Amino acid sequence: MSRGLYIHVPFCVKKCRYCDFFSEARPTLAESYVRSVIRNVSALKERFETVYFGGGTPSLLSAEQIGRIISSADIESGAEISMEINPGTADEKYFREIKASGVDRISFGIQSFDSRELSALGRIHTAEEAVSAVLSAKKAGFENISGDIMLAVPYQTRETLRKTVEKAVSLPLTHISAYMLKVEKGTPLAEDEELLKKLPSEDETADMYLETAELLEKHGFEQYEISNFAKRGYECRHNLKYWHCEEYQGIGPSAHGFTDGERYFCGDSTEEFISKPLQGKIPEGKGGEAEERAMLALRLTKEGIPVTMFPQLERRSEMLIKSGLAKLDGGYLRLTPKGCLVSNEVIIYVLGN
Repeated sequence: MSRGLYIHVPFCVKKCRYCDFFSEARPTLAESYVRSVIRNVSALKERFETVYFGGGTPSLLSAEQIGRIISSADIESGAEISMEINPGTADEKYFREIKASGVDRISFGIQSFDSRELSALGRIHTAEEAVSAVLSAKKAGFENISGDIMLAVPYQTRETLRKTVEKAVSLPLTHISAYMLKVEKGTPLAEDEELLKKLPSEDETADMYLETAELLEKHGFEQYEISNFAKRGYECRHNLKYWHCEEYQGIGPSAHGFTDGERYFCGDSTEEFISKPLQGKIPEGKGGEAEERAMLALRLTKEGIPVTMFPQLERRSEMLIKSGLAKLDGGYLRLTPKGCLVSNEVIIYVLGN
């Protein structure tokens, strides 16, 4: 099976208040960065069946630069080529150009359609720009369009979230990622005491998640992973590689990869990435062992894990099923939406001695 290819684009107009990913506002480095990506991709000498441009804000690269990177890789016919887009950085002309370059799946960082929530998160786009971007991408010929929305953000209520979800499902999206906000140490949000007071309570957050899952399912978006919902046939093939413990190469500052049973990451210096003939790979340890495969597979709500995978699982699954946290289907244990809310605890219970 061919590997996936992840390319981290480390540029942003500005960092959002909640973001702890590596990114910086240094657009003057873009061309040097692109050349380094091409050097590294060309040196891999292998074929890929998925490509994912993440960030950062990949849409700060020109369509011509995106096209040159794609052309440098050996990509299978019918491959999925995904690209993250900030709604405030692209128009219909850009969408037509990146589609011509080979991108066939785009993922918009919408997060919310409520202006106060977007402002609290530090997003650079408006709700109107997000709607316009999705419609422009559709008009440009994209069929595989995803949108991210965030749950439990400052000022959010069950009503404002419901309006965001209803707006999302009214648009020509085929995939929706619904993530619960995690306040990361060192981010501006974590240090803003006033904004932290505006976060929903744990009980409210739980209700938001369950209601969102129910509403998305009602509109034809099947939940296939804890935070991901898709219309049939539009699951993200690249991200499924992560959850299936399949191998992938990571290119770019702070990118992670998994090859030959070993996980690695790259240093978070754009200058170092640009200056070196080839990027360094810092070992993270072995990957793909049974416990890790089970942990990741349990996130896949349509797949799950066989109850015969571990000696203790059949007995422990009974409690999970009685508690409404999991269900048994065809010999596979799968999390319910209620179980997804406490997935970490369920995974610890399942894998514990």
